[in-house]
Amino acid sequence: MTDMKTKVGTDPVPASVSQKTRSGRRLAPVLIVVAGAILILILSYTLPPFRNYQLATVGAYLCVTAGLTVLTGLNGQLSLGHGALMATGAYAFTLAQNKWLSMPVSFVTAIVVTTLAGAVIGLAAARLRGPYLAGLTLAVAIVVPSVTSTFDGTFNSDQGLSVMLDPPPGTIPMERWQVWVCWAGALLTVLTLALLVRGRFGRQLRAVRDDETAAKLAGINIARTQVLAFVVSAVGAGLSGALFAVLAQSVSPGAFPLTLSLFLVMAIVIGGLGSLFGALWGAVLLVALPTFAQSIAEQTGSHRLEGNLALVVFGVVLIVVMLAAPGGIASTGNTLIRRFRRTR
Repeated sequence: MTDMKTKVGTDPVPASVSQKTRSGRRLAPVLIVVAGAILILILSYTLPPFRNYQLATVGAYLCVTAGLTVLTGLNGQLSLGHGALMATGAYAFTLAQNKWLSMPVSFVTAIVVTTLAGAVIGLAAARLRGPYLAGLTLAVAIVVPSVTSTFDGTFNSDQGLSVMLDPPPGTIPMERWQVWVCWAGALLTVLTLALLVRGRFGRQLRAVRDDETAAKLAGINIARTQVLAFVVSAVGAGLSGALFAVLAQSVSPGAFPLTLSLFLVMAIVIGGLGSLFGALWGAVLLVALPTFAQSIAEQTGSHRLEGNLALVVFGVVLIVVMLAAPGGIASTGNTLIRRFRRTR
């Protein structure tokens, strides 16, 4: 009888239980995204037009911050050139939209072009580490705006291009329609990335980030994993750039400066590296902090201060968050829960 109990106690977890656990983990992101879609729909009807525009901007930023979180937070590759990838997606969308006047085709074109660009950069980045990788992506952020000046017949140099868009269907206000478009792309991006990082691909990303030698011994192709991480991240950046073209209805090199790439990195660090919830916080900060800095500059009446104050505010917030919550804003909830359990 004792032997029977011992054997029963040491039996592995049944396959049906493991399958239910996996299906539950995959279902959770779907439920969260559905709840988020309902919340966004309600907010789009209750917020005023300007707040709707800001909400749409948060959705556009979420695409790129989520992708950058996967690249930097989960795979450990630092990129300072995602602003250039956003510009690539924006220009590809604009050129396709002005030629075919079809938003689905234009979005697909932007994603394909940015994916190819991300693959090329990823192949080079797979051979580099640390500051060399950061230098490569920084060079990309500098080169892309100069391309628009070189081929001014296509990109109209610094003046940029206007985007030909059809009016929203029916009597839907423009800002509400922009919220729906931007958050449809953002929620689709988050759902796709959440399902990816919860599976085998996510485990490979973390293994390469933690120890490349151990990952290689485990049979993981290091270079392929890093290139795929860059490609996935580039898709989010390209979609984000296309959404910004829809929001601004124009695209120019000045909309994607070098400081944008720095803001993106600081945003995901403040939000919480490796967390898609932290990417959401980063997207919110990318809209809220520059607006806050602009209001301060207007109150002081200093136009010279207006251009640099946003970077100062981001730096101060970064220092404060790293001192108070080294894991970012997304980690504060888990920290509070652990402290509450310890007190109980």
